Formats: sequence, structure tokens, C-alpha cells
Amino acid sequence: MENQYKEEFIEIFQRHVARDGGDKLLNWLSGTDFFTAPASTKYHCACECGLVQHSVNVYQVMREKYFEEGDSEESFALCGLLHDVCKAQFYKISTRNVKNEETGQWEKKPFYSVEDAFPYGHGEKSVFLIERFVRLKPAEAMAVRWHMGGFDDSVRGGSFALSVAFDRYPLAVKLHLADLEATYLREHGTSEARR
Repeated sequence: MENQYKEEFIEIFQRHVARDGGDKLLNWLSGTDFFTAPASTKYHCACECGLVQHSVNVYQVMREKYFEEGDSEESFALCGLLHDVCKAQFYKISTRNVKNEETGQWEKKPFYSVEDAFPYGHGEKSVFLIERFVRLKPAEAMAVRWHMGGFDDSVRGGSFALSVAFDRYPLAVKLHLADLEATYLREHGTSEARR
């Protein structure tokens, strides 16, 4: 299967990311399922290559709507493209029995389930994985860490750190808004699980 999003991801990454370790990070991504994995189990981009599709979409929304004079192309590329790198090696394909309404027969249907080998959180796991190769600036680390906004488990648990991060780091707000738009508007109807 040709993966246009993989090609676009690599082109954007190589054009904008010049930081030490970028080539090693890209090489590591190619050794994982990042370019073929889904972005979710049943919501947005729950399909083959959904994770890279979502990553490119978030970068594009971020760049089109929120880039201002003085912003860094490299920061936008790193954050937009890699905010969900925590989802590499995260999903597995399972099967379940589903009744075919036309024939009345039970059939095995594939679906995605979570098998998190490194349960380190979501945004914090992405920061950890990126920083194994590339040193992030504080604003980039904050943006990736808090990109889930109010959906983040620590926020739902009562942490107020998100508000402080959003107040201090506009890049974090921009990434969160781009992630929301990509997920709920651009990627509406992209889940194979909901067809």
C-alpha cells in the first residue's frame, strides 16, 4: 500500500528539522509501526496509516492557522509531526466475532486494541521518546506534553499544571487547538471501526 502521508511526513521533517539527532529519530521511526499504525482504536483515523495521517494533519492545521511571525518552523514540525509518537508500538490488531446482518452468520472482523508495552502516560511518553534522539526546547516539550488539553489523565485527576503551561507557552495552545481541529473536523469519518 502506497503511503502518501509517510512521504509527506518525511518531506516536512527533512525540510524543517535540522537539529542534532533528527536523522536518528527518523530512522528509529522507520523501524517501528509509526507509519502504518492507526491513530486510535475506533475514533479518528482508526485505519492503517492513520497515525501518520493524523500527524501530518495536525502539522498542517497548526501551520495554516497558528503560525505567526517569530514562530519556529522547526518547532512546528517537531510538535505537529511527533506529538503522538507515543502511539508507535502501541496498538495491535485483534479479531472479534460480528454477526453479518445480511447472512445471519458470525464472521471474524479485525479491530485495533491497545497493548502498551511502556505505560508512561501520553504526552510525557511522546516527550521521552523524542528526547532519546532530539533535544526539545522547553516550549516544544510543554506543547507535546500537554497537547491533549482537558483530555489528559492528570487534568481529569485535578492537576492545574495544564493551565500554567498554556498561560506560559503559546505553542502548547496552538498544538492543542490544531490537534482538536484535525481530530474532530478534518478526520471526521476516517475510522474504519465506525463504518
